[in-house]
Amino acid sequence: MGDTLHPTRRVWITGGNGMVGRNLREHARARSWEVLCPPRSELDLADDGAVARFVRDHRPDLVIHAAGQVGGIQANIADPVGFLVHNLDIGRNVIMAAFEAEVPALLNLASSCMYPRNRDHALRESDIMTGELEPTNEGYALAKIVATRLCDYIVRVRPSAAYRTLIPCNLYGRHDKFDPAASHLVPAIIAKVDKAMRDGEDEVEIWGDGSARREFMYAADLADAVWRAAEDPAALPQMMNVGVGDDHSILDYYRAVAEVLGWAGRFRFDLDRPVGMQRKLSDVSRQRAWGWSPPTSLRHGIAATIRFYQQQA
Repeated sequence: MGDTLHPTRRVWITGGNGMVGRNLREHARARSWEVLCPPRSELDLADDGAVARFVRDHRPDLVIHAAGQVGGIQANIADPVGFLVHNLDIGRNVIMAAFEAEVPALLNLASSCMYPRNRDHALRESDIMTGELEPTNEGYALAKIVATRLCDYIVRVRPSAAYRTLIPCNLYGRHDKFDPAASHLVPAIIAKVDKAMRDGEDEVEIWGDGSARREFMYAADLADAVWRAAEDPAALPQMMNVGVGDDHSILDYYRAVAEVLGWAGRFRFDLDRPVGMQRKLSDVSRQRAWGWSPPTSLRHGIAATIRFYQQQA
Protein backbone atom coordinates (compact mmCIF):
# COMPACT_ATOMS: atom_id res chain seq x y z
CA MET A 1 0.00 0.00 0.00
CA GLY A 2 2.98 2.35 0.16
CA ASP A 3 4.25 4.48 3.04
CA THR A 4 3.74 8.03 4.29
CA LEU A 5 6.48 9.38 2.01
CA HIS A 6 5.36 7.53 -1.11
CA PRO A 7 1.66 6.73 -0.85
CA THR A 8 0.33 4.35 -3.46
CA ARG A 9 -1.51 6.03 -6.30
CA ARG A 10 -4.84 4.53 -7.25
CA VAL A 11 -5.88 4.10 -10.88
CA TRP A 12 -9.16 2.81 -12.27
CA ILE A 13 -8.75 1.08 -15.63
CA THR A 14 -12.03 0.60 -17.46
CA GLY A 15 -12.04 -2.35 -19.81
CA GLY A 16 -9.38 -3.95 -17.65
CA ASN A 17 -10.16 -7.39 -19.05
CA GLY A 18 -9.98 -6.36 -22.72
CA MET A 19 -6.88 -6.43 -24.90
CA VAL A 20 -5.69 -2.93 -24.00
CA GLY A 21 -6.63 -3.34 -20.33
CA ARG A 22 -4.78 -6.62 -19.96
CA ASN A 23 -1.69 -5.20 -21.62
CA LEU A 24 -1.84 -2.26 -19.22
CA ARG A 25 -2.10 -4.61 -16.24
CA GLU A 26 0.81 -6.77 -17.45
CA HIS A 27 3.15 -3.81 -17.87
CA ALA A 28 5.90 -3.43 -15.26
CA ARG A 29 4.83 0.13 -14.40
CA ALA A 30 1.44 -1.12 -13.21
CA ARG A 31 3.16 -2.38 -10.07
CA SER A 32 3.68 1.18 -8.85
CA TRP A 33 -0.09 1.76 -8.76
CA GLU A 34 -3.03 0.30 -6.91
CA VAL A 35 -5.04 -0.88 -9.90
CA LEU A 36 -8.83 -1.08 -9.85
CA CYS A 37 -10.42 -3.01 -12.73
CA PRO A 38 -13.73 -4.59 -11.69
CA PRO A 39 -15.20 -6.96 -14.28
CA ARG A 40 -18.52 -6.25 -15.98
CA SER A 41 -20.26 -8.67 -13.61
CA GLU A 42 -19.34 -6.33 -10.73
CA LEU A 43 -19.66 -2.95 -12.46
CA ASP A 44 -21.79 -2.30 -15.55
CA LEU A 45 -20.38 0.81 -17.20
CA ALA A 46 -23.72 1.39 -18.92
CA ASP A 47 -25.31 1.96 -15.47
CA ASP A 48 -24.58 5.63 -14.75
CA GLY A 49 -25.63 5.40 -11.10
CA ALA A 50 -23.40 2.41 -10.42
CA VAL A 51 -20.45 4.08 -12.13
CA ALA A 52 -20.93 7.29 -10.14
CA ARG A 53 -21.09 5.34 -6.85
CA PHE A 54 -17.96 3.37 -7.73
CA VAL A 55 -15.95 6.52 -8.37
CA ARG A 56 -17.23 8.24 -5.21
CA ASP A 57 -16.45 5.17 -3.09
CA HIS A 58 -12.95 4.48 -4.45
CA ARG A 59 -11.69 8.00 -5.25
CA PRO A 60 -9.05 7.11 -7.85
CA ASP A 61 -6.21 9.50 -8.56
CA LEU A 62 -6.42 8.64 -12.24
CA VAL A 63 -8.91 7.02 -14.62
CA ILE A 64 -7.70 5.26 -17.75
CA HIS A 65 -10.77 4.81 -19.96
CA ALA A 66 -9.96 1.82 -22.17
CA ALA A 67 -13.38 0.13 -22.25
CA GLY A 68 -15.44 -0.14 -25.40
CA GLN A 69 -17.32 -2.34 -27.79
CA VAL A 70 -14.68 -2.92 -30.46
CA GLY A 71 -14.33 -4.94 -33.63
CA GLY A 72 -13.39 -4.92 -37.27
CA ILE A 73 -15.37 -4.02 -40.38
CA GLN A 74 -17.66 -7.05 -40.21
CA ALA A 75 -18.60 -6.41 -36.59
CA ASN A 76 -19.22 -2.69 -37.14
CA ILE A 77 -21.42 -3.30 -40.18
CA ALA A 78 -23.39 -6.00 -38.34
CA ASP A 79 -24.15 -3.91 -35.24
CA PRO A 80 -23.99 -0.15 -35.89
CA VAL A 81 -26.53 0.58 -33.13
CA GLY A 82 -24.49 -1.23 -30.51
CA PHE A 83 -21.23 0.36 -31.56
CA LEU A 84 -22.76 3.84 -31.30
CA VAL A 85 -25.02 3.56 -28.26
CA HIS A 86 -22.93 1.32 -26.02
CA ASN A 87 -19.73 3.28 -26.55
CA LEU A 88 -21.60 6.57 -26.17
CA ASP A 89 -23.16 5.47 -22.88
CA ILE A 90 -20.01 4.15 -21.24
CA GLY A 91 -17.88 7.07 -22.37
CA ARG A 92 -20.34 9.59 -20.95
CA ASN A 93 -20.84 7.66 -17.71
CA VAL A 94 -17.14 7.15 -16.96
CA ILE A 95 -16.00 10.67 -17.82
CA MET A 96 -18.88 12.43 -16.07
CA ALA A 97 -18.53 10.29 -12.94
CA ALA A 98 -14.86 11.23 -12.75
CA PHE A 99 -15.64 14.90 -13.36
CA GLU A 100 -18.41 15.04 -10.74
CA ALA A 101 -16.23 13.28 -8.16
CA GLU A 102 -13.37 15.68 -8.95
CA VAL A 103 -10.94 12.98 -10.03
CA PRO A 104 -7.89 15.06 -10.96
CA ALA A 105 -6.77 13.19 -14.08
CA LEU A 106 -8.25 11.01 -16.81
CA LEU A 107 -6.72 9.44 -19.90
CA ASN A 108 -9.36 8.83 -22.53
CA LEU A 109 -8.30 6.25 -25.12
CA ALA A 110 -9.98 7.18 -28.37
CA SER A 111 -9.51 5.77 -31.89
CA SER A 112 -8.10 6.79 -35.25
CA CYS A 113 -11.58 5.94 -36.60
CA MET A 114 -12.49 9.48 -35.52
CA TYR A 115 -10.59 10.95 -38.44
CA PRO A 116 -12.24 11.99 -41.72
CA ARG A 117 -12.00 9.56 -44.59
CA ASN A 118 -9.92 9.91 -47.73
CA ARG A 119 -7.29 12.32 -46.46
CA ASP A 120 -4.09 12.26 -48.51
CA HIS A 121 -1.82 13.21 -45.64
CA ALA A 122 -0.91 11.69 -42.29
CA LEU A 123 -3.81 12.32 -39.92
CA ARG A 124 -3.25 15.27 -37.60
CA GLU A 125 -5.16 15.83 -34.38
CA SER A 126 -6.52 19.08 -35.85
CA ASP A 127 -8.24 17.06 -38.62
CA ILE A 128 -10.90 15.68 -36.27
CA MET A 129 -14.41 16.93 -37.08
CA THR A 130 -13.32 18.49 -40.36
CA GLY A 131 -14.87 15.99 -42.79
CA GLU A 132 -17.02 12.93 -43.50
CA LEU A 133 -16.34 9.81 -41.46
CA GLU A 134 -15.73 6.35 -42.88
CA PRO A 135 -19.25 4.81 -43.16
CA THR A 136 -18.22 1.28 -42.16
CA ASN A 137 -17.40 2.35 -38.57
CA GLU A 138 -19.19 5.68 -38.28
CA GLY A 139 -21.17 4.77 -35.14
CA TYR A 140 -18.05 3.80 -33.21
CA ALA A 141 -16.27 6.93 -34.42
CA LEU A 142 -19.12 9.24 -33.37
CA ALA A 143 -19.14 7.80 -29.85
CA LYS A 144 -15.38 8.30 -29.55
CA ILE A 145 -15.65 11.88 -30.84
CA VAL A 146 -18.26 12.69 -28.18
CA ALA A 147 -16.05 11.31 -25.39
CA THR A 148 -13.08 13.26 -26.70
CA ARG A 149 -15.04 16.51 -26.90
CA LEU A 150 -16.44 15.95 -23.42
CA CYS A 151 -12.89 15.82 -22.07
CA ASP A 152 -12.11 19.04 -23.97
CA TYR A 153 -15.15 20.78 -22.48
CA ILE A 154 -14.28 19.65 -18.96
CA VAL A 155 -10.84 21.24 -19.26
CA ARG A 156 -12.48 24.46 -20.48
CA VAL A 157 -14.66 24.73 -17.39
CA ARG A 158 -12.10 23.26 -14.96
CA PRO A 159 -8.59 24.08 -16.25
CA SER A 160 -6.94 22.17 -13.40
CA ALA A 161 -8.48 18.89 -14.61
CA ALA A 162 -5.88 16.86 -16.54
CA TYR A 163 -8.40 15.14 -18.82
CA ARG A 164 -6.51 14.17 -21.96
CA THR A 165 -7.22 12.01 -25.00
CA LEU A 166 -4.76 9.57 -26.54
CA ILE A 167 -5.62 8.43 -30.08
CA PRO A 168 -4.01 5.05 -30.80
CA CYS A 169 -3.59 3.76 -34.30
CA ASN A 170 -4.84 0.23 -35.04
CA LEU A 171 -3.67 -2.31 -32.49
CA TYR A 172 -2.85 -6.01 -32.32
CA GLY A 173 -1.16 -8.22 -29.76
CA ARG A 174 -1.61 -10.42 -26.74
CA HIS A 175 -5.23 -10.85 -25.54
CA ASP A 176 -6.61 -9.89 -28.94
CA LYS A 177 -9.76 -11.40 -30.46
CA PHE A 178 -9.02 -13.92 -33.19
CA ASP A 179 -12.52 -14.65 -34.46
CA PRO A 180 -12.56 -13.25 -38.03
CA ALA A 181 -16.21 -12.19 -37.56
CA ALA A 182 -15.31 -9.88 -34.65
CA SER A 183 -11.58 -9.21 -34.84
CA HIS A 184 -9.41 -6.51 -36.34
CA LEU A 185 -7.19 -7.09 -39.34
CA VAL A 186 -3.99 -8.60 -37.93
CA PRO A 187 -5.57 -11.19 -35.59
CA ALA A 188 -8.05 -12.12 -38.34
CA ILE A 189 -5.13 -12.70 -40.72
CA ILE A 190 -3.35 -14.85 -38.14
CA ALA A 191 -6.45 -17.00 -37.64
CA LYS A 192 -7.10 -17.35 -41.39
CA VAL A 193 -3.54 -18.22 -42.37
CA ASP A 194 -3.07 -20.58 -39.41
CA LYS A 195 -6.29 -22.40 -40.36
CA ALA A 196 -5.16 -22.70 -43.96
CA MET A 197 -1.87 -24.14 -42.80
CA ARG A 198 -3.49 -26.66 -40.44
CA ASP A 199 -6.08 -27.68 -43.05
CA GLY A 200 -3.53 -28.06 -45.82
CA GLU A 201 -5.11 -25.29 -47.89
CA ASP A 202 -2.99 -23.48 -50.47
CA GLU A 203 -5.17 -20.35 -50.81
CA VAL A 204 -6.37 -17.57 -48.48
CA GLU A 205 -8.92 -14.92 -49.40
CA ILE A 206 -8.22 -11.22 -48.97
CA TRP A 207 -11.00 -8.62 -48.98
CA GLY A 208 -10.33 -6.05 -51.69
CA ASP A 209 -7.16 -5.94 -53.78
CA GLY A 210 -4.77 -5.79 -50.81
CA SER A 211 -3.55 -2.28 -51.60
CA ALA A 212 -5.32 -0.41 -48.76
CA ARG A 213 -2.77 0.68 -46.18
CA ARG A 214 -2.98 0.43 -42.41
CA GLU A 215 -0.82 1.42 -39.44
CA PHE A 216 -0.70 -1.22 -36.69
CA MET A 217 1.05 -0.99 -33.32
CA TYR A 218 1.73 -3.78 -30.84
CA ALA A 219 -0.66 -3.36 -27.89
CA ALA A 220 2.09 -3.65 -25.29
CA ASP A 221 3.67 -0.56 -26.84
CA LEU A 222 0.45 1.39 -26.32
CA ALA A 223 0.49 0.28 -22.69
CA ASP A 224 4.02 1.63 -22.38
CA ALA A 225 2.90 5.01 -23.72
CA VAL A 226 -0.15 5.14 -21.45
CA TRP A 227 1.84 4.41 -18.29
CA ARG A 228 4.36 7.07 -19.29
CA ALA A 229 1.46 9.50 -19.74
CA ALA A 230 0.05 8.48 -16.35
CA GLU A 231 3.10 9.91 -14.62
CA ASP A 232 2.16 13.45 -15.67
CA PRO A 233 -1.11 13.69 -17.63
CA ALA A 234 -1.11 17.48 -17.42
CA ALA A 235 2.07 17.57 -19.52
CA LEU A 236 0.28 15.98 -22.49
CA PRO A 237 -1.33 17.90 -25.32
CA GLN A 238 -5.13 17.91 -25.07
CA MET A 239 -5.19 15.28 -27.85
CA MET A 240 -2.26 13.19 -29.06
CA ASN A 241 -1.89 10.43 -31.60
CA VAL A 242 -0.06 7.34 -30.40
CA GLY A 243 1.26 5.34 -33.30
CA VAL A 244 4.11 4.02 -35.38
CA GLY A 245 4.10 6.83 -37.95
CA ASP A 246 4.49 4.28 -40.75
CA ASP A 247 2.07 1.97 -42.54
CA HIS A 248 1.92 -1.16 -44.71
CA SER A 249 -0.50 -2.54 -47.26
CA ILE A 250 -3.01 -5.18 -46.22
CA LEU A 251 -1.18 -7.59 -48.52
CA ASP A 252 2.05 -6.80 -46.62
CA TYR A 253 0.41 -7.90 -43.37
CA TYR A 254 -0.79 -11.15 -44.94
CA ARG A 255 2.71 -11.83 -46.25
CA ALA A 256 4.30 -11.05 -42.87
CA VAL A 257 1.99 -13.46 -41.05
CA ALA A 258 2.50 -16.15 -43.70
CA GLU A 259 6.28 -15.76 -43.40
CA VAL A 260 6.30 -16.09 -39.61
CA LEU A 261 3.97 -19.12 -39.74
CA GLY A 262 5.86 -20.70 -42.61
CA TRP A 263 2.82 -20.92 -44.92
CA ALA A 264 3.74 -20.80 -48.62
CA GLY A 265 0.30 -20.60 -50.24
CA ARG A 266 -1.19 -17.91 -52.45
CA PHE A 267 -3.71 -15.13 -51.91
CA ARG A 268 -7.01 -14.67 -53.71
CA PHE A 269 -8.60 -11.19 -53.85
CA ASP A 270 -12.36 -10.66 -53.40
CA LEU A 271 -12.94 -7.27 -55.00
CA ASP A 272 -16.62 -7.20 -53.98
CA ARG A 273 -15.85 -6.98 -50.26
CA PRO A 274 -15.57 -3.67 -48.30
CA VAL A 275 -12.11 -2.56 -47.20
CA GLY A 276 -12.85 0.73 -45.41
CA MET A 277 -10.55 3.72 -45.83
CA GLN A 278 -7.83 3.37 -48.47
CA ARG A 279 -5.23 4.75 -46.08
CA LYS A 280 -5.18 5.67 -42.40
CA LEU A 281 -1.79 6.83 -41.15
CA SER A 282 -1.37 8.98 -38.05
CA ASP A 283 0.87 12.01 -37.76
CA VAL A 284 3.03 11.37 -34.68
CA SER A 285 4.69 14.79 -34.48
CA ARG A 286 3.21 15.53 -31.05
CA GLN A 287 4.19 12.07 -29.81
CA ARG A 288 7.77 12.55 -30.97
CA ALA A 289 7.92 15.98 -29.32
CA TRP A 290 6.73 14.26 -26.13
CA GLY A 291 9.75 11.98 -26.46
CA TRP A 292 8.30 8.51 -27.07
CA SER A 293 8.21 5.98 -29.91
CA PRO A 294 7.01 2.35 -29.98
CA PRO A 295 9.86 -0.13 -29.36
CA THR A 296 8.44 -3.28 -31.02
CA SER A 297 9.03 -4.05 -34.72
CA LEU A 298 6.20 -5.44 -36.85
CA ARG A 299 7.86 -8.84 -37.25
CA HIS A 300 8.59 -9.23 -33.53
CA GLY A 301 5.07 -8.10 -32.65
CA ILE A 302 3.45 -10.52 -35.08
CA ALA A 303 5.64 -13.38 -33.87
CA ALA A 304 4.70 -12.68 -30.23
CA THR A 305 1.01 -12.44 -31.14
CA ILE A 306 1.14 -15.74 -33.03
CA ARG A 307 2.74 -17.42 -30.01
CA PHE A 308 -0.07 -16.12 -27.82
CA TYR A 309 -2.70 -17.30 -30.33
CA GLN A 310 -1.21 -20.77 -30.52
CA GLN A 311 -1.04 -21.03 -26.74
CA GLN A 312 -4.80 -20.37 -26.56
CA ALA A 313 -5.67 -22.99 -29.17
